[in-house]
Formats: sequence, structure tokens, C-alpha cells
Amino acid sequence: MTELFFILKDIILPIFIIMAIGFILQKKFNLDVQTLAKLNIYFLVPGFIFVKLYSTTFSASLFGKVMFFFIIYVIILYLISLLWAKLSGAKKDEKIAFSNSVMFFNSGNYGVPVNDLVFKSDPFAMSIQVIMLTLQNIFLFSYGIFSLQSVKIGKLKAALGYFKMPVLYALLAGILLNVYNVPVPAFVWVPANYIADAMVSLALLTLGAQVAQIKFKTGLSSVYFSLLIRLIIGPIIALGMIYVFQIDGIAAQALLIASAMPTSVNSSVIAQEYNNQPNFAAQVVLFSTLASTVTVTMVIYLARILF
Repeated sequence: MTELFFILKDIILPIFIIMAIGFILQKKFNLDVQTLAKLNIYFLVPGFIFVKLYSTTFSASLFGKVMFFFIIYVIILYLISLLWAKLSGAKKDEKIAFSNSVMFFNSGNYGVPVNDLVFKSDPFAMSIQVIMLTLQNIFLFSYGIFSLQSVKIGKLKAALGYFKMPVLYALLAGILLNVYNVPVPAFVWVPANYIADAMVSLALLTLGAQVAQIKFKTGLSSVYFSLLIRLIIGPIIALGMIYVFQIDGIAAQALLIASAMPTSVNSSVIAQEYNNQPNFAAQVVLFSTLASTVTVTMVIYLARILF
């Protein structure tokens, strides 16, 4: 009960307060949600990614191991989503929206605080979480955007369009400047941090505004299946991989807990930006975040008794 109380009070409640503000503002002022999505993708997310990648220290060996785990994990989730699409007869845009909802999980504004709470600021555990966050951002803003654009404009144009995204250059700049220890001047670093600090709040505000527009009676069966895969089947897959790869200790705990996070807020943001099932994406983020109050607590307890 104590673990559940801390997660509810320190992590879930702040998230829903900001979402509630976005919901109220949308109802009162009828905000332009497309503009909010553009601010996230073209302004805030690049700054956030640059700051995180430049300022985080981790070894190449640990990065490689976590990346291998992440790739295998995401491939399995993707294959499961393809099976669902085939059995349900989903259209191409529905299949992509569903796949994104189970492959992209909230490693940042949810996963980082959970990791910090569970491991009491242990640097090794946090480094694993930051690597997961980095890989999620790279994956979300490369394949995630490519998959959504390819539905509308074709694969070639979608691939070329990705090179116009500021996120790509923020990723490259953050990694390269970090690896080669290149100092960033204060007149760049200070505004970059201001931008990064605003990312989580505006992403959640955007989600709240999206929620205000949702018609909750449509497509709920797909939402339920997404929640089942993301919050229950996902951690089970991760647990099996941990045993197969013989991972133990804090690394095993951190990877298992990281795999249990709800659907990423940014998956809803890009769905809104590229108009691909935005109602479905917002519902999944909302309901998976709510349901995670129970499932994440259970996974934390399981991680502690198993490893």
C-alpha cells in the first residue's frame, strides 16, 4: 500500500493535474490542438532530446546491452501487434496506430520518476532508464513519424520528410557533442534547458486538450487490447527475456520496471500532428496511464521479490 500511495501521489497525480488543466482550457477556449502538437514536435521535443543526450553519462558497454534488449523487446511487441491487426482485419492506419501504442512507452516523465523513487536515485539504475528513454525517443521520432507519414504520402516521401525534422539533428548533435566532450556555450545551453524543461508540461497539456475532444464510445475494443499488451503482456515478455539473457540484480529490476510503463504521451502528440487515429491514440495514453497505477505497482513488487 505504501508503494501504491507514493506512485499515486508523487507521479500519477502531477501528471493528471496538468492533463486536467489542458482539458479545462480546451473546453473553455477551444484551443488549436494541431498547433500544440507542432510546438511539441518542432520546438520542445528537439530541445529536450538534445539536453538529455548531451548531459547524460553512460558507458558504451551498458548502452549496447540495453539497446540489444530494447530492440528484441520492441520487435516482439511489433509482431504481436501485426498478429492483432491480421485477426481483427484492421486497416493500415489502424494497424500503425495500434503498433505505436504498444511499442512506444513513457520512459520520460513517467519512467524517470518511477526509477528515481524505486531505486532511491541509484546512478546505475537511472543510467539504464536514461538509455531506455534515449532509445525510445530515437525510435519514436524516426520510425514512429515515418510510419504515420507513409500512410498519407508513401514510404519514399516519408523517409525524405524525416530529414526535415529538427528532432533528427537534435539527436545527432546531442550524441556527437557528448561523445567528443565538446563544450556548449552558455547562450545555447541556457535556452536549450528552458525549452527542455517545458516539454513535459506542454505534452501533458496537449494530451488533456486531446482528451477533451475524444468520443469515448468509439474503438474501445482496440484500446483494451492495446492496454493488455502494453501493461501486462509487455512486462511478461521482458521478464522472459531477462531470464533468457541471464540478467540479474538492479539491471534486471530496472529493465523489468522500464518495460511496464504506459503508452508514451508523444505517441499521441505525433498521431495528432499527422492526423492518424488521434482519438484512439489519446484514449490509449489516458487509459494506460490510469491502469498503470495498478500494473506498475505490481511489477515493482514482482521485480523486488524476483531479483
